[in-house]
Parts: sequence; structure tokens; C-alpha cells
Amino acid sequence: MKEENKGAVSANRADRDTGYAPNSWEFDAQVTKVFDDMLRRSIPQYDVMRKTCFDVACKFVQPGTSIVDLGCSRGEALAPLVDHFGESNRYIGVEVSPPMLEASKDRFKEYIRRGIVEINDLDLRKDYPQVSASVTMAVFMVQFTPIEYRAHILKRIYEHTEGKGVFIFVEKVLGSSATMDELLVDQYHALKFENGYNDDEIRRKKLSLEGKLVPVTAAWNEELLRSSGFEEIECFWRWMNFAGWIAFKH
Repeated sequence: MKEENKGAVSANRADRDTGYAPNSWEFDAQVTKVFDDMLRRSIPQYDVMRKTCFDVACKFVQPGTSIVDLGCSRGEALAPLVDHFGESNRYIGVEVSPPMLEASKDRFKEYIRRGIVEINDLDLRKDYPQVSASVTMAVFMVQFTPIEYRAHILKRIYEHTEGKGVFIFVEKVLGSSATMDELLVDQYHALKFENGYNDDEIRRKKLSLEGKLVPVTAAWNEELLRSSGFEEIECFWRWMNFAGWIAFKH
């Protein structure tokens, strides 16, 4: 097949299929277009994880406080909370990808017009929204941040969390040893294969994310949460090399 025809096939396939993987991963317009379906096929128990985050968050939302989603992408984590709590709270999304910002602003445009939702373009390495939050979420966001900035970001989250508030933190993780990590990755790739990805797509996706998505171990993430100030930490969801925690501030 000619190279130009290969490119056309790839572009057309990306419109309908989440096997798309650029040479170097970017949250560009193409990824934004297929993002939600891509996550469902790439993340085990995706809908379970989303619902669990919502259910856990609901137990800690305090009236009159902010609900914050760091790396809000298209607004999947914020939307059910906006629908559920409405004008009782203020909702802040933070995103740096221009196509994701545009998609999220379009999704919440009526709420933005009414002053209930804000979608902010902020680089969390340098800035943080001026909020007092009862619930802050970071769902597969911190793993895309250079490791040297993570402690600083989590400390800012703690500082901007109300007493009795929580941080909901979901990440891809490494195994605790090379042997355990190989086991987790093998199981994960088997799941992706079952979800319709072929070996070449899995390989290309992995290569495109190298240096962009940098996971650490579950233990390292838990230590980051503790050193940031959170007093109680509990893992509420885990599937192989994916995990979610709730961190509580007294």
C-alpha cells in the first residue's frame, strides 16, 4: 500500500475507531474526538471506575464549596456531579489541551454562562485555581506530569482542600517489582486485545506514550499523598496496573 494511502486509512479509521496512536502522544483534536471511546476500550472497568468516583465524591461534597477536576478533558468526571448537585456548588475544571478545553467549554456552556462552572487553562506546575474545595479529582492526570512536579501539585491540592474534604486520585501504576510489573502489563495487554486492539496497535500506543505517561508504583503514590498532608488514604478501586485512592483531610 502506498504511504499516502496508509495515511488516509489511518485517518479514516481514527474517526470511527480508537486504535489511533500518533507517533508521539498529544491530546490533540484527533484524540479529543475519540477520547471517551478510547478510554472505555483501554481502561479496564472504565464505567465502574467512573461511577465509583462519583459515588465516593457524593459522600463528601459540602454545600457552597468547589468541586474541582484537574485534567478535566471532556468533562466526564464533572458532568454527573453538576447534574446531581446543581447550583449548590461551584465546579472548576482545569485543562491545558486546547481541543479538550474547547470540548469541555462547549459541553458546559450553559452552566458557564450561569456562573456555575468554570473551565480554566492552567499549568499546574506553575499555578493553581483559587478555590476552597470539598472534593478534588485527578483521574489519570498526574501520570502525565513530570515526576519532579508531582509532590508540589499534591501539596497544592491539600492546601486548597476544606477540612473533611477529599482528594480522589486515579492513576496507572507500576508493579512493585519487575516480575510483578510484567505480570500486570501482560494481563492489561490481553484485555486490550479482547477489546479489539491488535498487537501492532498496542505496540504503537505504548511507543507513542513513552516519556509522556510516566507511572510510579502504588506505594510511591500513597507516600506522595501522605507527604502532602492527607491523614487517611484508602485504595477504593484496583485492577492490575490501575488504581484509585481517596485521601481525606481532617
